[in-house]
Amino acid sequence: MRRRWKDRQQAGRWLARRLGAYAGRGDAIVLALPRGGVPLGYVIAQALALPLDLLSRICGLLERAWNGAAVPE
Repeated sequence: MRRRWKDRQQAGRWLARRLGAYAGRGDAIVLALPRGGVPLGYVIAQALALPLDLLSRICGLLERAWNGAAVPE
């Protein structure tokens, strides 16, 4: 299978071009998932002049759910 991008930065630049309508908007934010999504999210946030935040709490909850642990509501 052919790889489309050489790295996450290149993929982030590609995606940022397609999300250009959101650039600088006060009601938009880039959310990144840890374990791979942060470098991509950073490039997108920088290109679109948007704040970047992480979904780390969600990842912890999902990981516990996948491992069979109880998840608080």
